[in-house]
Amino acid sequence: QVQLVESGGGLVQAGGSLRLSCASSVNIFLYNAMGWYRQAPGEQRELVARISSGGSTNYADSVKDRFTISRDNAKNTVYLQMNSLKPEDTAVYYCNAHLIGMDYWGEGTLVTVSS
Repeated sequence: QVQLVESGGGLVQAGGSLRLSCASSVNIFLYNAMGWYRQAPGEQRELVARISSGGSTNYADSVKDRFTISRDNAKNTVYLQMNSLKPEDTAVYYCNAHLIGMDYWGEGTLVTVSS
C-alpha cells in the first residue's frame, strides 16, 4: 500500500528557507514521477515541482530559481528545498506520486510565510 508522509512545514519569515520531506512507504524507483503541489486558501491546487523517474525536473514559474526538488533513493524520500520564501508561498504543500495512471497523495504540510 502506497503511503506518503510529508514533514518540514512551519512558520518562517519572508526571505527564509524551509526543507520539506516526503517519505514513501514503497521504493520510489517504482513511481513514474513524484512532485510537490500546493493549495492556498480559496485557490486550486497547483504544481510546484516535479521529478521524473529519470531525474528530470520541472518547476512552476513562480518558484524557479528559489525551490529545488531532489530525491534520496536509499531513503525513499523526496525533498523540496525552498529558499527566499515569500508570503505568497503560504499554502498547504502536498506530496504526489504517479504510478501507472494512479495518483497518490500525502496529507499535506502547512507552510506559512510571514511578511
